[in-house]
Amino acid sequence: MTNPADSPRRTPFASRRPEWAGRNYVLLTAATVVTNLGAHGALIATTWAVFESGGSAGDVGLVAMARFLPLVLFLLIGGAVADRIPRHRVMVAANALNCVSQAVFAVLVLSGGAQIWQMMLLTALCGTGQAFFNPAAEGMLLTSVTGEQAGRAFAVYRMAMHGAGIGGAALGGALVAFVGPGWVLAIDALAFAVAGGLRAFLDVSGTPERAPSGGLFADLREGWQEFVGRPWLWSIVAQFSVVVGLIGAVEAVFGPLVARDELGGARPWGIALAAYGVGTVAGAVLMTRWKPRRLLFVGTLCVFPIALPSAALAVPLDVVGLTAAMFISGMAIEVFGVSWMTALHQEIPEEKLSRVSAYDWFGSTALLPLSTALAGPAESAFGRSEALWGAAALMVFVTALVLLVPDVRNLTRRPHTKEVTGATPEQAAVEKQPVSAVPPVSADAEGALGRNG
Repeated sequence: MTNPADSPRRTPFASRRPEWAGRNYVLLTAATVVTNLGAHGALIATTWAVFESGGSAGDVGLVAMARFLPLVLFLLIGGAVADRIPRHRVMVAANALNCVSQAVFAVLVLSGGAQIWQMMLLTALCGTGQAFFNPAAEGMLLTSVTGEQAGRAFAVYRMAMHGAGIGGAALGGALVAFVGPGWVLAIDALAFAVAGGLRAFLDVSGTPERAPSGGLFADLREGWQEFVGRPWLWSIVAQFSVVVGLIGAVEAVFGPLVARDELGGARPWGIALAAYGVGTVAGAVLMTRWKPRRLLFVGTLCVFPIALPSAALAVPLDVVGLTAAMFISGMAIEVFGVSWMTALHQEIPEEKLSRVSAYDWFGSTALLPLSTALAGPAESAFGRSEALWGAAALMVFVTALVLLVPDVRNLTRRPHTKEVTGATPEQAAVEKQPVSAVPPVSADAEGALGRNG
């Protein structure tokens, strides 16, 4: 007869968690909520800090470029490092660097002595931290959930992330207007400190032991082979290289300028960004219930509405119209985001997740330094409205091109299982249950099964 005292004790909180929400998943989600509360306000604060120091649209672009350039330069190294050492250590170290750089930035702005070159240097340090953090964080998240419930888990994670973004953008816009950008940057530094503390408690004991590798460059080459061997992967990353570059120019430069000149200042732009966040939450709620069979085809169709905010700023629409465009864009892109994460989780081996994620991030952000630096000159050469219409048209064009790739149209969701780190024994037992039936998969998915074992 089993003694009740010998059975595993479950806390009231653990008993209320879904079976797929393991310890690591909960910690990652909580830390992401904290950082997004600070980061979304800091994006607005950085722009207005440049304006308050007497900077121009070109200076805003330079500061944004200073953040994105090291992000692009160090992403691949960050991905290789995250697949060689425990990912949570990389994440904590990156959070520490971001905390220090944002704290110094806040002190300079509050003292009234911040100069453009100092802002560029500090945002470059923040971008360096993100270059190491992003691949490690994505790899950690993708290994924290089961394949059978991955879509729902990613949707809930992104719902929490974007929900925090809503509050962060709205609060940040209000605080910038009432107390100035320096205090918002200080809050962001504190958020990085708290999030780093949470991530220090991540459990990596269940992570499969890494096989000896041939060195950093061999790891990068192996990740590259994994990346280019999948047409759906590299084609969508190439698409987002253009799309993300244009979004960066619109959100970092053109949006704040239109808000300042046409809409009345920081608060309307903060409301518009919050509306985007509300849209992403709505999209995440949808994706907790909806599991489209053709993951990437449905997701890519939902990329087209990303062009709406650029068009709304080109007119420009009033605050209500811009808010509606941002909401629709946010909801649509969240369908893509959950579908994309599910596809990566389904197709990429665990030991290569961070390297593939690094190539994904690298390709997707490669044009950000150039696009943000050229936003000011483009406005001078073509006019603000014309530049925004051109950005919208180019987003639509490259998205239409991706739909010509057969693997993007045909990659199919399939049930499967993966080892989950940070889960209780009861969760692990549930997640290892066999799958009773597997639907037809595309040729690319079958090829991935063969290549990855």
